[in-house]
Amino acid sequence: MKGKIKGIILAGGTGSRLYPLTKVTNKHLLPVYNKPMIFYPLETLKKLGINDICIVSGGEHITDFIRLLGSGSEFEVKLTYKVQDGPKGIAHALLQAEEFVKKGEKATVILGDNIFEKVKVPLNVFSDKNAYIYLKEVEDPERFGVAKLSDSGEVIKILEKPKSPISKFAVTGLYIYPNDVFDFIKTLKPSQRGELEITDVNNWYLKQERLKVVFLDGFWSDAGTFESLLKATLFVANKMVVKGQE
Repeated sequence: MKGKIKGIILAGGTGSRLYPLTKVTNKHLLPVYNKPMIFYPLETLKKLGINDICIVSGGEHITDFIRLLGSGSEFEVKLTYKVQDGPKGIAHALLQAEEFVKKGEKATVILGDNIFEKVKVPLNVFSDKNAYIYLKEVEDPERFGVAKLSDSGEVIKILEKPKSPISKFAVTGLYIYPNDVFDFIKTLKPSQRGELEITDVNNWYLKQERLKVVFLDGFWSDAGTFESLLKATLFVANKMVVKGQE
């Protein structure tokens, strides 16, 4: 890979959809089959050749991540930790890693509750000035940011959790951003949900004609609801059985 790339795992939030499991612990520390949830995005970044990674979480749980993951040496990565003061949105969580991503570097950002089977990266992704989002066709797009596509497969617009989805293509929790993402986030105002929305970030790059799309192959799911946590757990369990590890 040309160009310097950093990894950022966003592992904050209240995990309210998984209450009471999250009453005394962070959602991303819950198990997905035989591993803590946070292990899966960490492994995804490693598979992409990224070994300098920042984990962002709330202050009440950050020490739990440090106890679990330490310096990262056990996983052959270097870990940095940043605290997000309150559940103020994905874009706000990303902003906490501003000092971690140096000028001229790009960041691969992954939500800590997203489970990916495989991820492909375009050859020039780390050397150009574009942002990249990963799309997956799903049956329940209203739960996610949803992308409307042109006939040629280009993104026209993205809506956040629309009641009437404009397509079935969900914006998954995997993004690649140039360093100027932080300057734009600083100009954002909270949405009606009181959060700084990552959809606003993606639409900003879209308006600049700097937003590129990668369509995912294979399994993808978040694990932020009881249903999706079960779905992700069954996928991992079945995959391990096929491999003869069970």
